[in-house]
Amino acid sequence: MAGHSKWANIQHRKGRQDEKRGKIWTRLIKEITVAARMGGGDVDANPRLRLAVDKAADANMPKDNVTRAIQRGTGTLDGVNYEEVRYEGYGINGAAIIVDCMTDNRIRTVADVRHAFSKYGGNMGTEGSVSFMFKHCGQLLYAPGVSEDAIMEAALEAGADDVLTDDEGGIEVLTPPHDFSAVKTAMEKAGFKAEMAEIIMKPATETVFTGDDAVKMQKLLDALENLDDVQEIYSNAVIEN
Repeated sequence: MAGHSKWANIQHRKGRQDEKRGKIWTRLIKEITVAARMGGGDVDANPRLRLAVDKAADANMPKDNVTRAIQRGTGTLDGVNYEEVRYEGYGINGAAIIVDCMTDNRIRTVADVRHAFSKYGGNMGTEGSVSFMFKHCGQLLYAPGVSEDAIMEAALEAGADDVLTDDEGGIEVLTPPHDFSAVKTAMEKAGFKAEMAEIIMKPATETVFTGDDAVKMQKLLDALENLDDVQEIYSNAVIEN
């Protein structure tokens, strides 16, 4: 099944994340702490924690940092009590944006998010205003050049929902959220390690931005991403570089 050509856009996003490694570590520590608090400190029995620990390994985070974050989550060590909160809003030309945060101070966080939206040409929406345009799912991305037939066979056997290819040959495997870890493990056992693997909010449709609008939209997304309490940003905007 063909999809929008987006491999370069995905690589660009991954590169931006790699440039912010220190911030990635901070976000992962929060995620590990909350995952351990909610589901326990055993990675084998807690899929959300397993995913966060795998991401920490990919980001070269020292194991001591991971262990301490788990201990804070389970209460073995004292730590900040974070809560999850989601904000929704609109960017340039009404593009949909979801902002997932972890915070110890909701008043500070909502003020920061609202300020970023208003300063860079967007506006905050109400709860549910754009989330209906997204699907909660697991996503594994494979670089162009990998055999589509082999990926499809392995993915469907592992329990994936769908396999999509884009015009550049990049392959996207989609899974139900609760099956993500099992599919990822099965794919790796079959010899296919994803370039990126995460549970996301995937937009049902995408809007391509070019020129000045692309610059404005990127500034808004950057401003939101740079906020200390922001964990993840999802948007239906595709920025052409």
